[in-house]
Amino acid sequence: MKFIIGKKLGMTSIHEGPVSENVTVISCAPNTVTQIRTTEKDGYAAVQVETDKTSRRKVRMEFRPPFTAKGKDETAATALLGEVKQGDEVSVSSFEVGDIVDVSGVTKAKGFQGVVKRHGFGGAPASHGRKHDMRKPGSIGATFPEHVVKGRRMAGRMGGENFTVRGLRVVLVDAEKNLIAVRGAVPGINGGIVGIRGLGKKVGVAKA
Repeated sequence: MKFIIGKKLGMTSIHEGPVSENVTVISCAPNTVTQIRTTEKDGYAAVQVETDKTSRRKVRMEFRPPFTAKGKDETAATALLGEVKQGDEVSVSSFEVGDIVDVSGVTKAKGFQGVVKRHGFGGAPASHGRKHDMRKPGSIGATFPEHVVKGRRMAGRMGGENFTVRGLRVVLVDAEKNLIAVRGAVPGINGGIVGIRGLGKKVGVAKA
């Protein structure tokens, strides 16, 4: 299993002849394996990795280590533990162009938002005396059960949540500069921490 932690740098386009792909570039300094957890001792199999160190007091709670790459099942977990030892380095060279990966991160926090932006409500008509209601949610109750149903879509805090984009394709690996580029967008702000996990799948690369 391939796994590495990096920082999202931003999006750009890569051109190869008439083919142009929108990609996200991620800087992945070599990660160090700091701990190996086993089913016998910890109840699950995982590898803990660490990247550039930052004072804990400067790091938000959800970004604090440990970061772990768990196997989906006992077979995958056992294979994962057999590949690395404590103190080993993990770099972008373990990935190849065409690899299919999942990228996890914390989405952009947008603060308190209304139902139009948060849930895509259409809003009310701007005519017939309703010019002050255009972005209001409308009725939230019901005749039965005579209370607001749990899970009703309403205004509230938006973003700032863990999110994984699945099935992205690696289109560039630069081992010298510790860069990896994946096709499409990944969660989080530029400079935010993301985790890249290989799925063991690979597709062909389109050529001009």
